[in-house]
Amino acid sequence: MRNHPVPQAAKATRPFLKWVGGKSRLLSNIIPELPAGQRLIEPFVGGGAVFLNTEGFEQYFLGDSNKHLVELYRVVAEQPQEFIAVALEFFDEQYRSRERYVDVRRAFNSEGDVLTRAAQFLYLNKFGFNGLCRYNRSGQFNVPYGNPVRVPGLPEEEILSFARKAQRATFVHGDFADLVRSAQPGDVVYCDPPYLDRDDSPSFRGYGAAGFGMDRQRELADLARELAQRGIPVAISNHDCVAAYELYEGANILTFPARRSVSAAAGSRGNVKELLAVFGSQ
Repeated sequence: MRNHPVPQAAKATRPFLKWVGGKSRLLSNIIPELPAGQRLIEPFVGGGAVFLNTEGFEQYFLGDSNKHLVELYRVVAEQPQEFIAVALEFFDEQYRSRERYVDVRRAFNSEGDVLTRAAQFLYLNKFGFNGLCRYNRSGQFNVPYGNPVRVPGLPEEEILSFARKAQRATFVHGDFADLVRSAQPGDVVYCDPPYLDRDDSPSFRGYGAAGFGMDRQRELADLARELAQRGIPVAISNHDCVAAYELYEGANILTFPARRSVSAAAGSRGNVKELLAVFGSQ
């Protein structure tokens, strides 16, 4: 436990999206290691579990390289009721088939109006294979139909909870390095990048066409050290693997078991070990 840790929400708030690497089950490991501050910066916001379940920050600066994710969050923050009204259509029984899923995916890739596209993105997230978000080299969303055993419903309560918390948030589509470099004294930075390969098997890194290679992992670690020298704490999640210890040399490293319920391959879901590297923790 860090001195003056940021408070964790008394009752956990669930993200309304399924997301690879989501942190809902690890909040008790991560949040106590974050110090209190005026603003929390998350350059890889993903499903938003940490954002939703921290208290004490006046503001949140949340970014992601996925433009559709950021667009969805902005729509929910600014037009929650309108969004729910449009999204309800896609959760009607007539959309519960492979054929309709493919139709929605095709329409989504045609880049229609913002409100409809945000609702389509939520539908694709819920009905796509294993909760993946993946694009081909042309930038087209290409996740196949997931044929869910339990038919997903519209997570209206979770959407409204997100919208309320999002009134203190700014959502930015951009590169993680720009968001991290924008940090100022009083900020706290939490990073949940695409993970390194585990020592025993490869990780999923296909959120976008470019991926996230070792050069970008090193860039993030170097930025964390720079910020720590300026008195700005940075915490980074990753797999507990040899490469991570080399990357995060000098950080305070904590390890804990994690269970993955969303993964690129059904067979890879299960128990793994993760770490949290905290720079500037003293």
